Amino acid sequence: MELKHLRAFATLAEELHFGRAAQRLAIVQPALSMQIKALEDWLGVRLLDRNRHSVTLTDVGRLFLEEARATLHQAQRSADVARGLGRGETGRIRLGFVSSVLPELLPTLIRHAHRRYPGIKLELKDMPGPDQVQALKSDQLDFGLMRLPAPHAGVQTQIVLHESIIVALPADHPLAAHSSIEVVQLAEQPVLVLARRYAAGFHDALLRAVSEHGGRLDIADELGEFTTMLALVSAGLGIGLLPQHAGRALPPNVVSRPLNLGDFRAVTGLAWTSLDTAVKTTVFNLMRELFFN
Repeated sequence: MELKHLRAFATLAEELHFGRAAQRLAIVQPALSMQIKALEDWLGVRLLDRNRHSVTLTDVGRLFLEEARATLHQAQRSADVARGLGRGETGRIRLGFVSSVLPELLPTLIRHAHRRYPGIKLELKDMPGPDQVQALKSDQLDFGLMRLPAPHAGVQTQIVLHESIIVALPADHPLAAHSSIEVVQLAEQPVLVLARRYAAGFHDALLRAVSEHGGRLDIADELGEFTTMLALVSAGLGIGLLPQHAGRALPPNVVSRPLNLGDFRAVTGLAWTSLDTAVKTTVFNLMRELFFN
């Protein structure tokens, strides 16, 4: 039994006329008759009653028609999936990210990917940068969005976001009266920063920029998440230094002010090891279109 036999039977069952069914199938009528006979012989049952004037389905034929249509539908779906995989329009992409990119990058990517490539499933994994690197190297991730610089052998990166640095502080803090904050104004303030082990390149670059602008920080704590940092600021346990987009959702009693660090910007990048599948290339090209400058 072949798909062409099921297709011939389903078409004939709809038309109940050999001539019209053959025309729809773009074959001659004797060929259609041979395909129906071959199907009935293979099944060992009679699917159609036909005479010189009419064609009707047998009871077995009516029940078999439902199964034939389901098989044809599944075959078409399988073909569509295979073609989509070949074109890079179907498949799975595992994307790691640091939580601070949620407000800016991920909604844009998800929206465009869903609209243009509905057959691609994005599996999102909230992971610190160093964990993303290890997952990329062990083929547990396809792409990562992480703080840069993050130099690692075998991992390629491309900048996708530049952010200025802000100071998060309690609304009643004396520095809240300023429209922007100079580095020297941070002296003797308990400062909260992102821990080095979560983003060594960002951590070192930020402290270096502060030092170059004449500042010296009294670091009260190093934290793993900017959300934790903001909670501690809200509790009055310090002021926080964080990238601009990480401070979009501030607690009610916390405000932010720009920190004057000249041209310094926090950098987020896309990381990957290879583009060895069609679907990886598709998503990479989409992100390049959306985010690469």
